[in-house]
Amino acid sequence: MTGRLSAALLVTGVLGLGLVGAAAAHDRSADGARGHGRWSALTPEDRAAFADARIAGLHAGLKLNPDQEKLWPPVEAALRDMVKLRQDRRAAMRDRPKIADDAPAALRAMADATTARGEALRKLADASQPLYASLDEGQKRRAMILARPMGGHRHGGWHHHRDGERGPGGDDR
Repeated sequence: MTGRLSAALLVTGVLGLGLVGAAAAHDRSADGARGHGRWSALTPEDRAAFADARIAGLHAGLKLNPDQEKLWPPVEAALRDMVKLRQDRRAAMRDRPKIADDAPAALRAMADATTARGEALRKLADASQPLYASLDEGQKRRAMILARPMGGHRHGGWHHHRDGERGPGGDDR
């Protein structure tokens, strides 16, 4: 795999995973959705506001030129679709049978959610490919850093990669 392709997949994955969110936790919030501490206590309006802010922050931080700006709307639409998917997933988790009550039904529901997430990630990858190809190295670097807060349940900031390069995404603990 080429370095550019690896970087493109990494940025797309980070963006997508960040908005789709962290893996399900063991506890349930008041609305029945699984979550992590303070994030599970957020209202749907709070979550929507944070998603809007993250998307706007990524857009602003990229400092797109006029030609690149034309490539942004499909990326934003794919990101917003992923936010909607996550909202739908949270609602579905309330209604999903508990694995202890009906394991096959719970597994089917998890499989359906995973398939939908995969399709949304593929849509984001397809939408972001033209924009990513047009970004300069500074914009790619900023995209990686700006997408990091969307990364879900990993705590900490900069991480080591296999080759020793520091950047978001690994684990330097």
